[in-house]
Amino acid sequence: MTSILWQNQGVDLFQHRARKAGTGQPLAERMRPRTLAEVVGQVHVLGEGKLLASAIARDQVPSMILWGPPGSGKTTLARVIAETTGAAFAQLSAVSGGVKELRELIAEAEKSRDLYGRRSLLFIDEIHRWSKAQQDALLPAVEAGTLTLIGATTENPSFEINSALLSRVKVVVLHALEDAEVDALVERALTDRERGLGKQPPGFAPGARERLIAEAEGDARRALTTLEIAAQLAPETIDIAALEQALQKRTLRYDKAGDQHYAVVSAFIKSMRGSDPDAAVYWMVRMLEAGEDPLFVVRRMVIFAAEDVGLADPQALAVATAALDATRFVGLPEAVLPMTEAALYLATAPKSNSALTTYANARKDVLERGALPVPPEIQNAPTPLMKELGHGRGYRYPHDFEGAYVEAEYLPEGLRGRRYYQPSEHGREAEVKARVEAIRERVKKPGT
Repeated sequence: MTSILWQNQGVDLFQHRARKAGTGQPLAERMRPRTLAEVVGQVHVLGEGKLLASAIARDQVPSMILWGPPGSGKTTLARVIAETTGAAFAQLSAVSGGVKELRELIAEAEKSRDLYGRRSLLFIDEIHRWSKAQQDALLPAVEAGTLTLIGATTENPSFEINSALLSRVKVVVLHALEDAEVDALVERALTDRERGLGKQPPGFAPGARERLIAEAEGDARRALTTLEIAAQLAPETIDIAALEQALQKRTLRYDKAGDQHYAVVSAFIKSMRGSDPDAAVYWMVRMLEAGEDPLFVVRRMVIFAAEDVGLADPQALAVATAALDATRFVGLPEAVLPMTEAALYLATAPKSNSALTTYANARKDVLERGALPVPPEIQNAPTPLMKELGHGRGYRYPHDFEGAYVEAEYLPEGLRGRRYYQPSEHGREAEVKARVEAIRERVKKPGT
């Protein structure tokens, strides 16, 4: 198959033969599926009668964004689609490719279409890294059908892809592979004599193969790369020690600027809101072990203390801010202790979101009614003129009355009787509710 990418980058005949033979390529690249039948997993889109399988069979593949975790087969699928449909295939990396290279490829695609009637498929890896200008440069070619775009991303396209481009493509969600699917790929690599390790396959010590599959976390590339390194370390029998050397330290799947970031943060907040201390601490550890800034985590707890615990336990905000101060003061690793204490406190505290709802209720009136006048009796009167104008006239100082309370209205004239604050009956706020309701009744019936 003629490739636009090879034409543009000048890969010669010897390089082409080396690629075909797999010379010098890592195991994961050599074992990359070449046909749709070899693709493992993603049955929800590649199974019989499913969206992508049907489009490929009809040779009507639309432009699309493949969204899925590392090692789920995005690049493989793009290449297989090009091979299956007979389209010219070009690949750009969003890290190194720019608008200039893109325009050259579009020109080649137009030529291929107009002169030879051949379709072109452009695969852009990590498309979420492209700027708005770069993504916009794709629009005319995609809209006119000059080429079929397949973009790959590990990040949520809703956040990272321009809405104009997103409206012209189909988003296809790929899933991390199941353990059984990863195991099938490992088995294929162990038995394939041409591309895999089938000529001298290693064995596995008890528990080692299961450990390999578990550590892959659904990532085919990670599984095969680990297998290859472990087989070099222990050519006859791969044991746990060889696997640990091959694995080194695991990099947790968590991008501080991407979709996984928002997913894990959301899980942390919702676990505390759901009063699950175990899950709350688990998600907090996930963030910290993946390299998240501890101050970011504690700031979320400070917000949570006011938003979700509030007056049900006013001490929660003090605990969260103390954890913030402690984290600044001692730093990691010791800061994990006050952070864990705060997460446990917040998760197990009674909950009330009255601070959030009260602010929202008052804000609605402020935005709709504008700057209503401050009632004269509660305005200050620092000058004689202001006193003459009636500022402060009739104001009664609550501390001069029994219980430090006097019946009065403090809202603007047009909002009298509004009740923005609706206390919950949870924790400490149940006592607050009783007091607030008693005061409101006295305002309704002054002099009682």
